[in-house]
Amino acid sequence: MSASDLGLLVFVGPTGDHNDRGMAGAPIVGRELSRRLGLEPTVIGEPQPATSAPWEQALPAALPGLTELRDAHGHMLSRGHVPVLAASRCAASLATLSNVATLRPDAIVVWFDAHADLNTPAGSTTGYLGGLVLSAAVGWWDSGLGSGLVPDRIVLGGTRDLDPPEQALVDEGTVKLAAGPHLLDHLDRYVGDAPVYFHLDCDVLEPGTVPTDYRVPGGLDLDALAAVARRLGRNDVVGVEIAEFEAADPDDHTDYARPLVDALMPLWVPANTPL
Repeated sequence: MSASDLGLLVFVGPTGDHNDRGMAGAPIVGRELSRRLGLEPTVIGEPQPATSAPWEQALPAALPGLTELRDAHGHMLSRGHVPVLAASRCAASLATLSNVATLRPDAIVVWFDAHADLNTPAGSTTGYLGGLVLSAAVGWWDSGLGSGLVPDRIVLGGTRDLDPPEQALVDEGTVKLAAGPHLLDHLDRYVGDAPVYFHLDCDVLEPGTVPTDYRVPGGLDLDALAAVARRLGRNDVVGVEIAEFEAADPDDHTDYARPLVDALMPLWVPANTPL
């Protein structure tokens, strides 16, 4: 995959954030992706003070930025380009997954996240917008940003903190789960050689690996993440998202996103190619 096939988006807008650090972290990941992939980023959204607002207040406030993201992301996909998104929070995927469903219905959404994000507004105990993303993409509630994703085209990866209704969806086979010591075997079985749209929430990693909001023990280390990237990189990767990387200051130019991006490079660069 050459750089001409890729497009880099950085979303820094609010989505009902618990703190400001995700909006600060996305540009840092974006700068490292820009350096490694040789891409000029398109920055979307305006950081706003975090409100911790419930979804019914957070979504209207986020809609202008998310609508802009949906349009830019969809334009890339429609032109046959591969969008690479550094996002403040997982809720940014409300704007992207309907594009995947419409323009790449052959792709499997591989959702690496400590949480399943399959709750609905009616069943959510927290009201957090980020926990409602996949259910909106499937069409179990209307976010105003589109839907159409087929549950059978979702594979959860490394997910280990599921609410009971989400666990029931896994147990009944509505969505698939790749996790535990046989994670790569699960990916072989569930993904096969299908095109892949890969989403990474940094909380799928072991707490302390990178700075992120939620800390759920039992996560992947960077070597395990690199193994996942190598496995998925054998397929046609039609898009990549990285969300929930936190920072205290968006003007911090240290390279502490470099190990994360290093682990993900096999998604774009074939094995044995100098990085």
